Amino acid sequence: MASLFSRLSAMSLLLGLMACGAPGVNTTDASKSKGVKVVSTFLPITLFTEAVAGDCADVTALIPANLGPHDFQATPSDLKDLSGANVLVKNGLGMEEFLDDLISSADNKDLMVIDSSSGVATIESAEDDHHGHDHGHSHGEVNPHIWLDPILAVQQVENIRDGLVKADPSCADGYKKNAELYTAKLKKLNTKFMAKLEPYKGKTFVAFHDFAPYFASRYSLKAEYLVDLPEMNPRPADLQRVAAQVKASGLKALLSEPQEGKRSFNALAKDLGVNIVEFNPLETGSVESAKVPGTYFEVMSSNVNNLVKAIGD
Repeated sequence: MASLFSRLSAMSLLLGLMACGAPGVNTTDASKSKGVKVVSTFLPITLFTEAVAGDCADVTALIPANLGPHDFQATPSDLKDLSGANVLVKNGLGMEEFLDDLISSADNKDLMVIDSSSGVATIESAEDDHHGHDHGHSHGEVNPHIWLDPILAVQQVENIRDGLVKADPSCADGYKKNAELYTAKLKKLNTKFMAKLEPYKGKTFVAFHDFAPYFASRYSLKAEYLVDLPEMNPRPADLQRVAAQVKASGLKALLSEPQEGKRSFNALAKDLGVNIVEFNPLETGSVESAKVPGTYFEVMSSNVNNLVKAIGD
């Protein structure tokens, strides 16, 4: 964190020079933009925020869609975005652990921060059960992947709605209507998933990293995982534990993630004679997809179809 703070301090100095009218910098762009300026953190939060904002606010993703929160490194442009923003929307629950230092360096006293996880019932992280503290870091005390449960996503959207209404009362009706339409779709998606996954209640699936406890809990499934965080390398004990689980549960496939491609996971699947299917936890995506709120429904529907293939009959 010390090196991150040093980089942010240097960026703050650069931002100050830019604000003072450094050559080649157009300081009037902000006045030309319409609506409230909102910065979202990473892909699912950007999708939810875009859905609620509609035409009422300009939404900028802090983290490029092709990067996950674990890989993010702030730039002077990020500081400039935060310095000129009215609102910052985050997932919360420790997912964006870099934010406090970044907000401090941006020095925007009028910035409203919306924590989309406010009031959401959480699940404790399970690294103590499987990994202890040997890796030196984890998700924290609670698992942050609440957006993968469509009903918890409803709460996130409603939190974003309430925050934007407070920040911009002039467009309150727009925010409320947009949120109402999007949450109705989320509830319909949940009903669809309930019916599709009903025959598999109590079944176990295995993913590469620990992103699925909320999803599993919603649909009465059991989620196992190889490592706590996606950047971790599994230990021999992790591989042995998962191998035993796969054999005991009769899984047909392991769930991999599009941004991973871990050789150890692929090798494990080969050794066990099972396939690899994709479950996209929506931590990353394309820049184009981040602007389309419907991306959430497309990806999650594909995830459930692949999950059924993994669990088998």
